[in-house]
Amino acid sequence: MTPSRTMMFTTPEPLLVPSAQRTALTGCPWHDVKEMLREVGLRPTRQRMALGWILCAKGDRHVTAEMLYEEATKAKVPVSLATVYNALHQFTEVGLLRQVAVDGSKTYFDTNSTQHHHFFVEGENALLDIPDTDVIVGKTPIPPEGYEIARIDVVVRLRRKGR
Repeated sequence: MTPSRTMMFTTPEPLLVPSAQRTALTGCPWHDVKEMLREVGLRPTRQRMALGWILCAKGDRHVTAEMLYEEATKAKVPVSLATVYNALHQFTEVGLLRQVAVDGSKTYFDTNSTQHHHFFVEGENALLDIPDTDVIVGKTPIPPEGYEIARIDVVVRLRRKGR
């Protein structure tokens, strides 16, 4: 007989509160994930629901598709890596996540969708938030005719001293 697992949802606050206000959350109710997906126009499939719940269960954080896939596998959520990639990109397109590219081959997905920047710790592959107010961007270029600047991302690369 397989042991059963009991999940407790202790936070009655909805996921749709601003990211800065939900940093202290350690989980989110299943129905909030369902409502969040519906509000942005995504059908709440079992896989999207499970991945959304896993993403918000630890508050604001940075994950790669591989990291989320590993967490889903440990939680016994039957998804393929391709499904994880698709869901992450869908969540990003509707504004639930921010995509942060740090190398040509490394992309993180940030559950904090507010305007902010990042430190990338080389050798540790860690991404840390920098408050938007701590970075002053100088003169921005004028976009070509018919375009507008969607957002400006600053990634400051760090390495440990003495290396």
